[in-house]
Amino acid sequence: MTCHLARDMLRAARAERGADMRITYMPGGIGAVAFDRAVSQNMSDPNVLVAFSSGSLLNLVQGKFGPHKPGDVRWLAAIGTDYGVIAVRNGSPIVSLQDLLAALRKDAGRVVFGAGGTVGSQDWVKAALLVRGAGRDHRSMRFVSFEGGGEALAALRGGHVDVFAGDASEVRQVLLKEPGAVRIIAVLSEGRLAAPFASAPTAREQGLDLVWPIVRGLYLGPGVPDADYRAWVAAIDRATASPGFAQLREQSGMYPFTLSGAALDKFVEQSADKYRALARQLNLRVVPP
Repeated sequence: MTCHLARDMLRAARAERGADMRITYMPGGIGAVAFDRAVSQNMSDPNVLVAFSSGSLLNLVQGKFGPHKPGDVRWLAAIGTDYGVIAVRNGSPIVSLQDLLAALRKDAGRVVFGAGGTVGSQDWVKAALLVRGAGRDHRSMRFVSFEGGGEALAALRGGHVDVFAGDASEVRQVLLKEPGAVRIIAVLSEGRLAAPFASAPTAREQGLDLVWPIVRGLYLGPGVPDADYRAWVAAIDRATASPGFAQLREQSGMYPFTLSGAALDKFVEQSADKYRALARQLNLRVVPP
């Protein structure tokens, strides 16, 4: 999603550096393999942009990207954000966030969460924070890990899990094809999102102060020369400021959030500190800065 938006916005802005972009998918550890290759090989090719999300930073501070640290690459730009959502299947006895919290208070082990990622992933953390929000120990929850959000949503609709803790962009694809396929009981944003989530209340509206943005953007390898780095920052700044960018971002399922260059470096550093503190609270392994 991030790669497609980057390509489309650079093409639309007629940015020379993005004119002939092609997309290559590199599976492995939700970005771990790509990050390791960039750092270990001191990637210096200025024509290679790598996508990241907030999940990348969360995994980095837990050591899931190997011995690497957030400062080991050149953070280029954030081009949008996504938000967490909590969903149930149609026909579920859980019809609101308060219903879910009540069920968790009664017996946290009887509610089965399903999502992409393993223990310590963004989706796992969302579920853990819900359990803690119900006043229960998150270590008592049942969490089924899937390869991705699509598989988790299929399991939800099939009745194999009770609750989906994922991203709005994942659910959006389902709802656009089949409105009403699942019920959104909470969006983890500061305010309500636009269609197809306009009728879905936020967690805050329902008494739980839980907001989970998923920032999405791009980085370059550590060996990329300064001149190329600055040229990319300028190209992306022009693209995100162009008149058609907002529509492209909306079509991709993302919401407004843009940063680049030094401002993004600061954001990454602050986010890493926040995720380290959160990981410690959740009894997860944390590596030093």
